[in-house]
Amino acid sequence: MPRKNVPLRISPEVYEAIATWATQDLRSVNAQIEVMLRDSLRRAGRLPRNLGDIPKRGRPARSTSSETAE
Repeated sequence: MPRKNVPLRISPEVYEAIATWATQDLRSVNAQIEVMLRDSLRRAGRLPRNLGDIPKRGRPARSTSSETAE
């Protein structure tokens, strides 16, 4: 699926907060913003069904102890 380029104007403080979070999650700022948007769409029940199967970019989600327990 081709990607869309979207100019985004945000305050320096918001950018720095996202950049810090992205660094902690080993993602680019762009990937972090996409993850944040997908999570928000999912919580609002507005994520299109065909996007639910696309893996998130960046580091995989941390597993919980219940997922690793046998």
